[in-house]
Amino acid sequence: MADIRKVLVVGGGIGGLSTAVGLYQRGFDVEVVERDKDWKVYHVGIIVQANFVRALATLGLGDEAVAAGYPYKGMRFLNSDGSLITELPGDSTVTAPYPADLGLTRPALHRILTDKVKALHVPVRLGVTYSSITDHGDHVAVEFTDGSVGKYDLVVGADGAYSGMRTLVHSDAGKPQFTGQSVWRYNVPRPKDQIWLDLYIKEDRSTAGYCPLDEETMYIMAVTEEPGNPWIPPHELANEMRKRLDGFGGLLGDLRDLVTDPELVVYRPLEVCVLPAPWHKGRIVLIGDAAHSSTPHLGQGAAMAVEDAVVLVEEIAANPADFEAVMSRFMERRFERAQLIADYSIMLGEWQMHPEKADRSQAEVTDYVRKRVAEPI
Repeated sequence: MADIRKVLVVGGGIGGLSTAVGLYQRGFDVEVVERDKDWKVYHVGIIVQANFVRALATLGLGDEAVAAGYPYKGMRFLNSDGSLITELPGDSTVTAPYPADLGLTRPALHRILTDKVKALHVPVRLGVTYSSITDHGDHVAVEFTDGSVGKYDLVVGADGAYSGMRTLVHSDAGKPQFTGQSVWRYNVPRPKDQIWLDLYIKEDRSTAGYCPLDEETMYIMAVTEEPGNPWIPPHELANEMRKRLDGFGGLLGDLRDLVTDPELVVYRPLEVCVLPAPWHKGRIVLIGDAAHSSTPHLGQGAAMAVEDAVVLVEEIAANPADFEAVMSRFMERRFERAQLIADYSIMLGEWQMHPEKADRSQAEVTDYVRKRVAEPI
């Protein structure tokens, strides 16, 4: 089969841009198409753990990430009144000289990746996606929505949770399914002494907390059960988020009153779509949320996308003449790890909705997973 030399990346988000950066740095010809002509992302915070920092450093972006975010000490689990249950300090063994835990806004990460792509002069077409993709065995022919055509050795689907490319790999793949929970996010000023990610847990296992994002800002997040996936009028979002924060004390109880502007509340139903192996068919491969869209209970969504990109690039660079070997090794290194994150994330959500099913604490599960993802990819 033909060598992999020319690659099309569909999707200009975390996984897609990380793939483009990595491939270009290894000498491959890579192009990106992104459906959104404005190339914007929601202003939400993301939790960045050691494996994400390590993967981003592999792309030469560790300094930029640390400069744009806030290195916090680790995670604390608290009772609903703010009293301490346990601490999980960050372990920078695998990330040194970078910190193990980092708060970062999604726009800051987007800026880091887009700035790098622009500096490398990777071709990115905005407001454009594919209209048809035909795999001919030795190459993939692509027609684009702007009328242009292209011929590629590999097409990478990094087009997110509602991936249009998903059915090209798994014809029976369904759409993301609502889990029964939703997440609420809101940015607030960071108290100068707040240097942990704190997660408060009520007796009924409902959770809320906050995470530093930079020197001035942190964000509140709450995961709540929302039966029937209700539509909430935009003008009511601040009122409704404050209601969800009732019953929490400590600093979180104080911060509750700062949630006042409904336009600044980011509310999203939690949906999942996790594909079985393989994530590829012919010369088309899926990464990130296109392959394994899960919930944010373990803060690993962005990390899984960047790890996918790093591993795919490494395998292509190691053996560009053997496509099947590349795909086999990629799945060997990624499937079990991504499935572990998906399984435990979804399980934690189930336990929050059905506490009687839980056989461990959320802190125990989180500690276990943090140690697993610190292992080499």
